[in-house]
Amino acid sequence: MVCGGFACSKNALCALNVVYMLVGLLLIGVAAWAKGLGLVSSIHIVGGVIAVGVFLLLIAVAGLVGAINHHQVLLFFYMIILGLVFVFQFVISCSCLAINLSKQTDVINASWWVMSNKTRDELERSFDCCGLFNLTALDQQDYAFCTAICKSRSPTCQMCGEKLLKHSDEALKILGGVGLFFSFTEILGVWLAMRFRNQKDPRANPSAFL
Repeated sequence: MVCGGFACSKNALCALNVVYMLVGLLLIGVAAWAKGLGLVSSIHIVGGVIAVGVFLLLIAVAGLVGAINHHQVLLFFYMIILGLVFVFQFVISCSCLAINLSKQTDVINASWWVMSNKTRDELERSFDCCGLFNLTALDQQDYAFCTAICKSRSPTCQMCGEKLLKHSDEALKILGGVGLFFSFTEILGVWLAMRFRNQKDPRANPSAFL
């Protein structure tokens, strides 16, 4: 049977949803591993990543069951949800790629003072830096109470803002690129599901309504 027929569309949709399932399981596993090793201390970050993984897993399961059984209702809701996910993911990915260093500086500066003292101390030890940008009296006070290792080796430490900016710029580019790539696979999933819904199962009763 040529590709584009019922069997080919079904297999392609199943394969795409298996990939989504693996990505969802990977997100859940990485979040749990990072929390277990103490790489991420914030339960909100871990919970958010796990929630995204579970959501993706549920969508993939619905798409897989719908593809295997040629279930019209499941495939319809799968198309709608995946289409909405595409819109949000596309917008967020473009925003990640478009944000400049000035905006990143504002976000880091605002986030730094919202963090608890414990979280700031963990970041300073993790990145081996002290303070944020040394622009205000609060920054200088934060620098004075810093417990990073670099302070015992040298009288001056690199500011955390510089390191956070470098990492955030790289992370935003990676997140934006990966997000854009996956957003186009979601459009592919919507197209495959729509096409598959309108195809007749050759093994089914020819007089049955699709």
